[in-house]
Amino acid sequence: MQASLKVLYPVKRHSTEAAIALLLAMLYVPLIWYWIDGWLNKSVSIEHEYFSYALIGFPYAAWIAWQSRHQWRNLPSSGSFWGISLLALAATFYLSPVQNLINLSFPLMLGAVILILKGLSGLRLMRWPLLFVLLATPTELPYLIAPYLMPVQRLNAAIAAFLLTQIGMNVSVDQIYILVNERIVEVAPYCAGLKMLMTCLYVALMMLHWTGNLRSRPKAFSLLAGAALISVVGNIVRNTLLTFFHGTGRTDWFEWLHASWGGDVFSALLLLSVVLLMNGIDRVANSLTLSPAGSAGQDNFF
Repeated sequence: MQASLKVLYPVKRHSTEAAIALLLAMLYVPLIWYWIDGWLNKSVSIEHEYFSYALIGFPYAAWIAWQSRHQWRNLPSSGSFWGISLLALAATFYLSPVQNLINLSFPLMLGAVILILKGLSGLRLMRWPLLFVLLATPTELPYLIAPYLMPVQRLNAAIAAFLLTQIGMNVSVDQIYILVNERIVEVAPYCAGLKMLMTCLYVALMMLHWTGNLRSRPKAFSLLAGAALISVVGNIVRNTLLTFFHGTGRTDWFEWLHASWGGDVFSALLLLSVVLLMNGIDRVANSLTLSPAGSAGQDNFF
């Protein structure tokens, strides 16, 4: 009898949290599965597909929350009025017929539960998992940004045309249109590299959190700026290759890089570059710390 009570004690102790977790799973597992299926099979809108980095972001957020479980349990239970208000907003969003609001209800609901259970101290503890979930939740943000990408589209078209002329191709540019061998290539808003920019910045933020470098402003700025530069340069290279393949009639190669797994490989290489950049920044910082000349000014740099 005593052995049975010992087994049931942890269940009773965390029964409230278990019930909340079960309710959240019932509400949001179908929605999250819809997201994942759309990302893997590319059966969703272009704007939605931009958030496919959630495939690594959501597990990372869950891992951070799991690592903080002991601190979570030690926090006093102090519900917050803001938690109830946020819960009402999340429920309203969830019941809305607007898909964008339904998606946003997920991070809002998580924030509401945290505030209700542990108050502001719990929100401070779980701020990073919640932020990674929020940034990876599909919204219409890419659609809102797209109209402002015209300068980037023109830059992509101009540089791609310049590079192709260096190998003897007859290329002309008109705004965002590249004419190669009587074939027109358009650098559309969604070909301007916004998806890779968002993904590279998200992965850079994950790397900064993983390595503990968020405390260092120079490191954080260097990595985020470097990640943005990697995405821009990488997209210029990709657009140049796509223009070359299309202009020379290599349709199979064009489709492979544009819509097939070649694009995934190219994206993976860019993300690997972000990881390598983080390692490089750490090595430079360590070398400056160890060098006699850099030790005096180390606090002012990294």
